[in-house]
Amino acid sequence: MSLDPDFAFAAFDRRDRNLDGQLVGAVKTTGIYCKPSCPARRPLRENVEFFETPAQARAAGYRACQRCKPDEIGRDREAVNKALQLINDAEESLSLERLARAVGYAPHHFHRLFKRETGVTPSAYWRTLRAKRAEAALKANGRVTDAIYDAGYSGPSRFYADTGRRLGMTPSAWKNGGAGVTIRWAVAQTTLGPMLIAATEKGICRLSFNEGEADVREHFPKATIEHGGAQLSALVEGAVAAVEHPRAMPRLPLDIAGTAFQQAVWQELMKIPPGETRTYTQIAAAVGKPRAVRAAGSANGANRVAVLIPCHRVIRTDGSMGGYAYGLPIKEELLKRESVA
Repeated sequence: MSLDPDFAFAAFDRRDRNLDGQLVGAVKTTGIYCKPSCPARRPLRENVEFFETPAQARAAGYRACQRCKPDEIGRDREAVNKALQLINDAEESLSLERLARAVGYAPHHFHRLFKRETGVTPSAYWRTLRAKRAEAALKANGRVTDAIYDAGYSGPSRFYADTGRRLGMTPSAWKNGGAGVTIRWAVAQTTLGPMLIAATEKGICRLSFNEGEADVREHFPKATIEHGGAQLSALVEGAVAAVEHPRAMPRLPLDIAGTAFQQAVWQELMKIPPGETRTYTQIAAAVGKPRAVRAAGSANGANRVAVLIPCHRVIRTDGSMGGYAYGLPIKEELLKRESVA
């Protein structure tokens, strides 16, 4: 993406550590470039220009700040990349101390820079990787026991607890493409039109507009699909309340799964207060990947529970609405309702 000067200056003004290594600010009056978190006194806006890399700043005739040492960010990124490779190659979890020692950093500092670069902690990255291995192993062979150890779990109890929480299904269900999981559904009438609510025993797995039973079966082809029932009534009531009165949205249980990056984006969406919006650029920066604007948009679009994970609160950098899976009129109306105290 092209570097937005206003966005960059705001990052420097708040000393945003999350953007260290993603851009540098060069001061025309001193000839020095710094990273966003530099503790030095801030220059006037008109005296600063911004570059995506230190190399670009040096090519323009600037020299590195000796106080914040912006060139060392490249070393940080190399350390994180090395750690990622170590984790990916490992057959078991590596402690933070072991990873930090392998790349030459103190544990607490490495923990911080790893999260800054990836959006997740080393342990969270390992858990996501292990869950993916489990899913792949279950689909590739017919023995759950083999999948447990192939994925890097120490034993069955940890495997069942972890995959049950992360994948939303039992290991056998994942092996059979979702077979054995019961999903109940209902369509409720709202002032925004018909709304589909589908849920497992753990929570809502799909909330959408203008969809019905056929769509549930398309999204969950191997699951047992049942209509409504008393077990779903409370979730339907809560989902309708979330649409009709979004400023007082109830907290409802969800059964969703995604990549580590998608989960990080969804967490940021849920932090946006009702009545406010964020841009795709801001969401990407919030998860520590400011250049992954398009990926943030894709993660936003991969949200399977509309309204409850408020992807409608994300707009384009130019202030326009952007897209919405269920049509811009619904997105605009949701934002309108949330803006009314």
